[in-house]
Amino acid sequence: MSFPWANEYKPSTAFTRYLDEKLPLPRFVYNAVGAGYPVPRNLNYFWNFGVLAGVALMVQIISGIILAMHFAAESTVAFASVEHIMRDVNAGWFIRYAHMNGASMFFIVVYTHIFRGLFYGSYKPPREMVWHLGLVIFLLMMATAFMGYVLPWGQMSFWGAKVITGLFGAIPLVGEPIQTWLLGGFAPDNAALNRFFSLHYLLPFVILGVIVLHIWALHIPGSSNPTGVEVKAEQDTVPFHPYYTAKDGVGVAAFFIVFATLVFFAPNFLGEPDNYIPANPMSTPANIVPEWYFWPFYAILRAFTVDFLFIPAKLLGVLAMFAAILLLFFLPWLDTSAVRSGHYRPLFRKFFWFGLIPCIVVLGYCGGSHATDGIVLISQIAAAYYFAHFLIILPIIARVETPKPLPNSITEAVLASNAGASLQPAE
Repeated sequence: MSFPWANEYKPSTAFTRYLDEKLPLPRFVYNAVGAGYPVPRNLNYFWNFGVLAGVALMVQIISGIILAMHFAAESTVAFASVEHIMRDVNAGWFIRYAHMNGASMFFIVVYTHIFRGLFYGSYKPPREMVWHLGLVIFLLMMATAFMGYVLPWGQMSFWGAKVITGLFGAIPLVGEPIQTWLLGGFAPDNAALNRFFSLHYLLPFVILGVIVLHIWALHIPGSSNPTGVEVKAEQDTVPFHPYYTAKDGVGVAAFFIVFATLVFFAPNFLGEPDNYIPANPMSTPANIVPEWYFWPFYAILRAFTVDFLFIPAKLLGVLAMFAAILLLFFLPWLDTSAVRSGHYRPLFRKFFWFGLIPCIVVLGYCGGSHATDGIVLISQIAAAYYFAHFLIILPIIARVETPKPLPNSITEAVLASNAGASLQPAE
């Protein structure tokens, strides 16, 4: 977004003037994440998670490149090559644990980023393209994480690949050919491992490219803020640098403290013990589950146990699992309320904190549990509520809710919450 009061980039040396004329990269950075980019003055710490997602991605790319130098994408030696990394490569255990737990940290950050967007209405116009590109990033993350989970070629890796690729077999007519094409055969083996390794290495760079588009799309309307009120004057903003670079620095420090604690003191806390057993096609694990960040969607998949008319239950589960993500693309049109922020929507806030969030937690618990009759029943109820929340409850709330009065400007909201304070940048 173009602000008339934005600081203008002024090269200070002959070299920077020459560079600005021939390749204006410093100007681009200055205008994108520097003093030349004004942002709302009232952003809270939930707005740190976009930067943290970028940090987590760079951790994954750097650690992944190093691991790829030592990993052998061949089914007979893949498991042994991971053990070689852990035992023989200098600091290999650290790189492997950083990559493994970095994936979990990446998803924690992105899920928080998504929930922030849901609560503060960041999906509403004029930022719907920012939201859609964010969902594309999320889908690419899920594909990358699944393929990475297969690479150690442990028991859960092998059977996870078999179960997840088997979902495509539920598609009528073309399902089985697609499954065979994905695996390069009729069961997970060397061809599948090579394909997954290639794509797992490639997709993070695709994610990086989409993130550039995501940031570009964000800069057109400008950043949202906790009030949902658009910027109206210069006093509503502060330069991104130094105010939010400093604030993001605090978030990055907190991120690495949690990350280091996980890597050094509980590296296998979020892992699956069965994956430390070499893959054995003749021995099925007692409970085949994906990584924890897939559990809510896995619960939705398993919630369908009965055929409906001519549609098999397995196909219904696959369709529902993908629909759980795809319906988020339609949020800008499902939620028609003119008010963005959940702070000013009392009914929306109740259903968000006491309906949607507990529902997703319950789905996550069910997805990681054995599929007993009770767990399946709870999954069915929670899955039904999940879809009802977005398709029924949210549109009704948008029509019947009486929002609280919005502040006239961001500055007014800041001063109201900091009575007596001078016009200093708010947290």
